[in-house]
Amino acid sequence: MSQPIHLGLIFGGRSAEHAVSLQSARNILSALDRNKYTISLIGIDRDGQWYLNAESQLLLNQSHPELLRLNQASEALVLRPGSEGAQLVRASNQSPLPALDVAFPVLHGTYGEDGAVQGLLRMAGVPFVGSDILGSAVGMDKDVMKRLLREAGLPTPRFRTRYAWQDNSDLSEVIAQLKGYPVFVKPANLGSSVGIHKVKSAEQLAPALADAFLYDHKVLIEQGLDCREIECAVLGNTESGLQVSVPGEIKVQAAFYSYEAKYIDPEGASLQIPADLSEELTTRIQELARQTFQVLNAAGLARIDFFLTPDDRLYVNEINTLPGFTKISMYPKLFEASGIGYAELLDRLITLALERDRAQRRLKTSF
Repeated sequence: MSQPIHLGLIFGGRSAEHAVSLQSARNILSALDRNKYTISLIGIDRDGQWYLNAESQLLLNQSHPELLRLNQASEALVLRPGSEGAQLVRASNQSPLPALDVAFPVLHGTYGEDGAVQGLLRMAGVPFVGSDILGSAVGMDKDVMKRLLREAGLPTPRFRTRYAWQDNSDLSEVIAQLKGYPVFVKPANLGSSVGIHKVKSAEQLAPALADAFLYDHKVLIEQGLDCREIECAVLGNTESGLQVSVPGEIKVQAAFYSYEAKYIDPEGASLQIPADLSEELTTRIQELARQTFQVLNAAGLARIDFFLTPDDRLYVNEINTLPGFTKISMYPKLFEASGIGYAELLDRLITLALERDRAQRRLKTSF
């Protein structure tokens, strides 16, 4: 038998989506085949300190989501540069961890999904699951993402970008350009609906902007649409190898698909997989998901979110290059409905990461 693959599961992080990352990591850990993988649990606390965690101390303790921050038994890690790439070492005695064959960064949001950790892993010479630096950064920044979609001729809702240094006191002209209220106010670089507000009047706009600017220096004001929320999952590295799932629908009971509706309120939303769509609409959504994946330079995995209006107009809302990965999250459930179970999906993602790394290493680095 071949040696098990040494996998570094990286989770936590300095994002507002820290707790969501822990939930995803718990589920991935419990599903990985221990005959195929040896696993190092690399946790990052809210202050950015990296730790080597024991499985029994953290990920299986469901009642203490903040245990990563509080657990004093975890070993602090530092990244040490070297001639053959960076290496993780124990801070206490500088002893190195065994070299990772591949990393799975289950880091949602800032510093994890935005290209930061992908650049670190690329410099360290460690293959990793998911999009590379550019695809991750583009997918994280809603402003840049929507500009690229628009440039490629792919439909996305009207939006205007505002910066914290601008005068945001009178935005009546902006609202008029977006066809009036309601509008959505969104931090440009965040996920899980953190800091997002549905604004129905001028009186609600200033407080919504103030809250969104707590999370980012750049905020989108986006046209509100009367629509259904449809999501589609993509798996693969190249155009010829992309697999697109059946579409699913988020049926939201709240005003919109907020953080509370996603993770806290059990009645906040329900999933319908597959979505109740005509064959023609299903094909259109799958093709647009494929195009979005390619235009935004994604790799490995992504979930593409759409708006579908009553007259069957379709808009790309956003791409998620590291979507939630609990067993009840949309991405794995979409592929489960498409014939790929949770454990097999993890195996496929890790294989794709190793394949992409081999292709990258074949490129010339000198002239």
